[in-house]
Amino acid sequence: MRKSRFTEPQIIGMIKEQEAGMPTAEVCRKHGLSQGTFYKYKSKYGGMEASDVAKLRAMEDENARLKRLLADTMLDNAVLKGLLGKN
Repeated sequence: MRKSRFTEPQIIGMIKEQEAGMPTAEVCRKHGLSQGTFYKYKSKYGGMEASDVAKLRAMEDENARLKRLLADTMLDNAVLKGLLGKN
């Protein structure tokens, strides 16, 4: 996945600017991003503070680790079933 050129605190700052009354088009022009990207960020980070973003990042990392662990376990089970079925 491509890394964003903005950090989470910067994204939250942009959302706060828009919520404070600045038009969305002006916020996007000021920071150099499209309105679609802005609304994608707003759906993900809207209503969050910087500390919430750190918690979200930790949970996403943990979720990815658990998914890899589950995939490895399922692969091991498939291999073992294949070996037992051939005998």
